[in-house]
Amino acid sequence: MKLIYEKSVPGRRAIRLPALKILPAAKIDKRLLRDEPADLPELAEVDVVRHFTALSRLNFSVDTHFYPLGSCTMKYNPKACETAASLPGLADVHPLWPQLRRGGLLTQGALQIVYETERMLSEITGMAECTLQPLAGSHGELTGVMLMAAYHRDRGNKKTHIIVPDSAHGTNPASAAIAGYEVVSIPSNPDGTLNVETFKKALNSETAGVMLTCPSTLGVFVSNVKEIADAVHAVDGLMYYDGANLNAILGRCKPGEIGFDVCHLNLHKTFSTPHGGGGPGSGPVGVVEKLRPYLPISRVVKTKDGTFSLDYDAPKSIGYIAPFYGNFGIIVRAYAYLLMLGREGLRETSNMAVLNANYVQEKLRPYFDAVAAGRCMHECVFSGSRFGAHGIHTLDIAKGLIDRGIHPPTIYFPLNVPEAIMVEPTESESRETLDEFIEIMIELAEKAKTHPDELHAAPVTAPVGRLDEVAAVKNMDLAYCGE
Repeated sequence: MKLIYEKSVPGRRAIRLPALKILPAAKIDKRLLRDEPADLPELAEVDVVRHFTALSRLNFSVDTHFYPLGSCTMKYNPKACETAASLPGLADVHPLWPQLRRGGLLTQGALQIVYETERMLSEITGMAECTLQPLAGSHGELTGVMLMAAYHRDRGNKKTHIIVPDSAHGTNPASAAIAGYEVVSIPSNPDGTLNVETFKKALNSETAGVMLTCPSTLGVFVSNVKEIADAVHAVDGLMYYDGANLNAILGRCKPGEIGFDVCHLNLHKTFSTPHGGGGPGSGPVGVVEKLRPYLPISRVVKTKDGTFSLDYDAPKSIGYIAPFYGNFGIIVRAYAYLLMLGREGLRETSNMAVLNANYVQEKLRPYFDAVAAGRCMHECVFSGSRFGAHGIHTLDIAKGLIDRGIHPPTIYFPLNVPEAIMVEPTESESRETLDEFIEIMIELAEKAKTHPDELHAAPVTAPVGRLDEVAAVKNMDLAYCGE
C-alpha cells in the first residue's frame, strides 16, 4: 500500500472555495507566514477518505478480532462508556476553570466523578482511600512504591530493598529501582506462587516490602498470601498489590482484606477502556489508612454544603504525580462502567472470566502443556516446548494465528515458563468465539508436527509478512524521503 505522499498529485485540491469578495481581507503578520508552502500531500477529498479507510481495515483491535492477550485484559468495552466520556460537559471541561463561580458551577461535575470513583474503587479493593492521578499502570506502580518509601522515611525506618517474584511483571522491579530500592528476586514455585522458604530467607529488617501479583502471572491464586503478609508486616514492611489481574477476583476478594497495604489498578484493563496501543492509560492507587497521609495532592473532598473542592493540606504528601485529576476521560469511562455493572455485575464479570479461561485450558490441555495442574483463574498459561522437536517455537504458533484472523496471545511471558503462551479470553467473548479459537489452536498444534515449514513462513495473508524483529528494533528507519 502506497504512502499518502506517494499518491500526491501537484496542484490537486480537496476543496476549492470561491474568491473572497468581502473587503478588506484579513491581514496576517508576515512573521507568522511560511517562506515556502508546507510539504503536504495534494489529493482530492475522496482519495484522502479512501486512503485512511483502507488503513483502518489493516488494524487488529477488539472491535474487529479476538484479542486474547494474557495479563493485558483486552476485553470488549461498552460503547456506552465511550459515549459518556464524549459528552460535551465532560469532554470539553478544562481543569484550569475555577471550581465555583457566582451564578453557576464549572468543574463540580468533574470533581464529583473523581470523588465518587475513588469511593467505589476503595470499596472494591478494601482500601481506605484512592488517588486517580497516575496516568498508567506502571505510573501507578511507581506511585505505590513512592508511597511506601514516604511511609518508611516518616517512621525513620532503614529500608534498602523490595522483594519481587521472578514471575512478576517487568515493571515491578523497574518501579522499585526507580524509587531507589534494591530489587531482590525470589524464584517462584512451579505453579507461579512465591517460594515461601526462599522468601523468608531474604526477608529482614531492611525489607521495605513485597510486590505481589494475585492471582500470579501464571493465572493461579496465591493461596499463601496471608502467611507472606504476616511475615512482611512483622518487620514493618508493606505489601504491594499489582492490580493487573484484578479482573479475576472482582466482587470476590479485596486486596485490602488479605493483607495488602497499597495497590494499583488498571482502569484501562479492568474497568472499560481498551488496553494497549501506547495509551491512554489510568493507574489509580489505593492505600490502607496508615498510608493515607502520603497520597498525592490535590485531593478531592466533599464539603458540608455538598459541593466539591480540592484540598492541598497534606504536609506528608509525596506531592504531584500528574497534572490536575489524572487521565479524566478514562476515569469517566470507568465511572460509567461501575455504575452500569454494580456490585453483582462486577462479580459476574470475574465469574465469566474465570470460567472462560478454564474452558480454554481444559480443551487445549491435550495439545499444549498447561502450567496449572488444576484450575486456573482468569488466564491460562501453556508451554509450547513439545513442538521444539519439530523445529517449531511459540513465535511460529503466534504468527500462524495472525493468518487465521486472531491476535496472538502473550508469548514468552512469564519468563520462568519456557516457550510460554499466556491466554486471557476475558469475560466478554462468547463460547462460539472461544470454540473457534480452540479449534484453530488444535489445528496449529497438528500443523507444527506435520507441516512445520508452513508455520515458519507465517503470516502470509497479512499486509506485512515475517519480520526480522531484532533488526527492526536495532535499525529503525522511521523517516519517509520522497523523490
